[in-house]
Amino acid sequence: MAATMDSTTFILLLSFFLGVWTLPLQVEPANVNPQITVMGVVYCDICSNNTFSRHSYFIPGADVRIDCMFKAITPSTTEQISFSVNRTTNRYGVYKLEIPSVDGVECAKEKSMVSSCRASLMRSSSSSCNVPGYRTTSDQISIKSEQANLCIYSLNALTYRPPKREIALCGN
Repeated sequence: MAATMDSTTFILLLSFFLGVWTLPLQVEPANVNPQITVMGVVYCDICSNNTFSRHSYFIPGADVRIDCMFKAITPSTTEQISFSVNRTTNRYGVYKLEIPSVDGVECAKEKSMVSSCRASLMRSSSSSCNVPGYRTTSDQISIKSEQANLCIYSLNALTYRPPKREIALCGN
């Protein structure tokens, strides 16, 4: 029986152990606006069961499109900042976007705030695992660290599948 893990928990644990997000070692003056990081992973769902199993593996070199929208609120105006960028996963299957602090942009605190990011699959680097599974994610976990003035949008995992299910590994 394949072991399953909540993808959000998995991403957070992976981030921690791989050192994808780091906290500053020296104390710096408090900045009003946080550094924002958007991150997630892409993996091969080898058994096509919508979970990360013992046969699954992370896909390095996969291309991902990240679309974000932030509502900037300043004393004199309300503005919306939207952008799209392409990122490629690293050797651990992790993609990451660092957004420098912007005046008036805060970490999402509640659902009513209009700040969001989503990621979409563009291309797999694996010839044996290249059929899109979970193509787009907009569900996110926002982690806020006031001490480090950091906000992390940890997006749910994106997946590819092989063209045919691996019966020898996964069973019927």
